Amino acid sequence: MYSEPIKIAILAMGGEGGGVLADWIVNMGEENGWFAQTTSVPGVAQRTGATIYYVELFPGADEAGARVPVLAQSPMPGDVDIVLASELMEAGRAVQRGFVTQDRTTLIASTHRVYAIAEKSHLGDGRVDSDALHKQIRRAARRLVTFNMAQTAERNGSVVSAVLFGALSGAGVLPFNRAQFEATIERGGVGVKASLAAFADAFEQARQTQSEATRPTVRARDGGPVTTPDAKPALPDPSAVAPRHPKVARLVEHARGYPEDIQSIVIEGIRRCVDYQDPAYGRLYLDRLDAQMAAPGGHDSEMMREIARHLALWMTYEDTIRVADLKIRGSRFERVQTEVHATDGQVLSISEYMHPRIEEICETLPAGLGRWLAKPHAVHRLVAYFTREGRVVTTSSLGGFFLLYVLAWWGRWRRVTLRYAIETARIEAWLKRLRDAAAIDPRLALEAAKCQTLVRGYSDTHTRGLRNFDVIMTVLERHAKVLAPAILREIRNAALADEHGRFLRDTLVRRGFSMEGA
Repeated sequence: MYSEPIKIAILAMGGEGGGVLADWIVNMGEENGWFAQTTSVPGVAQRTGATIYYVELFPGADEAGARVPVLAQSPMPGDVDIVLASELMEAGRAVQRGFVTQDRTTLIASTHRVYAIAEKSHLGDGRVDSDALHKQIRRAARRLVTFNMAQTAERNGSVVSAVLFGALSGAGVLPFNRAQFEATIERGGVGVKASLAAFADAFEQARQTQSEATRPTVRARDGGPVTTPDAKPALPDPSAVAPRHPKVARLVEHARGYPEDIQSIVIEGIRRCVDYQDPAYGRLYLDRLDAQMAAPGGHDSEMMREIARHLALWMTYEDTIRVADLKIRGSRFERVQTEVHATDGQVLSISEYMHPRIEEICETLPAGLGRWLAKPHAVHRLVAYFTREGRVVTTSSLGGFFLLYVLAWWGRWRRVTLRYAIETARIEAWLKRLRDAAAIDPRLALEAAKCQTLVRGYSDTHTRGLRNFDVIMTVLERHAKVLAPAILREIRNAALADEHGRFLRDTLVRRGFSMEGA
């Protein structure tokens, strides 16, 4: 007989059915003679935190004269028996909050990632390492059941809550059998067929999954670790790339003349530039790389790898034309339809909130016209007045689609726009600084190439990042002959830590670099 309630914490994001999962557990308990209670603590907006659903189960509700127990309303650190997490970061947060302990907690979590706002908004690569997260939760839990639940849900046309319910049953940590779990889903009466299919799939996976804390390490024949289904996708093998377009094929053939360790990056850069503009733009990308390699110090493969990667990123900068092009692609409509599980008979409406600033409008115009409109005069003030607020564009409607289609169509004349002229000047100045730095020390040029990470995003984020980038490039230009690569790396990391530049200024002052004129 249980003397303590079974305590279950569920961490799930909006739209994943966390509330449904909690209700299923409560319903299953009550239908089988248990006292059950659920509460929830809502998470904050978007992806800065999940809602925590808390369930307690206590036996004896079907006994005559049973006294109703007083159950807790929220989980306490060190006092949770089962934790269900709909995503790997949420499992890590459960560990951080103290809900997962080695002496008692079974952790059931999905291994897929949905990046948090803090990860997306970081100036550099702010992603938390998934392998490190998995090691953390493995060490913290008494028993661990993990697999990619998002894939399981998608494969069965269901949602993560049904998969978590199946994994909970398969783990065998509740005093209910599989039939009782499935009967709970059937009583819900909504999406029963898909939910049962996802449940069965997850049940089998959970039965087969052991805690990695007790599973022996499996090695491939060559001694390396076996690739898991959740491993990050690798770049394509250069020898396997065979474009059908003759101009693109010639570009790829040219890229195969580069050192082997950078060919995959260069070919991906070509693909990105051609997709962004046209084959001639891919040719420009290669011409710029050729110039870097021909300059003194250009033989350094690590430096050239970073230059190839960051040059491709900069040449495919995000402008209004690019945004419009991506939003009207058929692949995007298909992806959205898949994500919301819309069937062929359902009407799907997609609305975009767009707020182009006067600066972005000027940059989309031909260079001369854009510079004229950017000056303070009556027309500038009139355009700024009508663009002070954003608007909603329904891309799934004929009018909204046509508006973005015209903007994307203007991309064929992108080379005459003000933004293209500005970015071309910036790229050429950056490449020249890299050549000058490489002649002194390729490692210095390597660190300078990585500074391109600061030039990202759009609107105010892009402006602040570009300002910090310009400050660092000014320091590099003034002190290249005496600047150590490690110092430049420190300055870059300071800029990445704070987009407003406070850490950057403090670091420059501490290192004795003048901010005058930067």
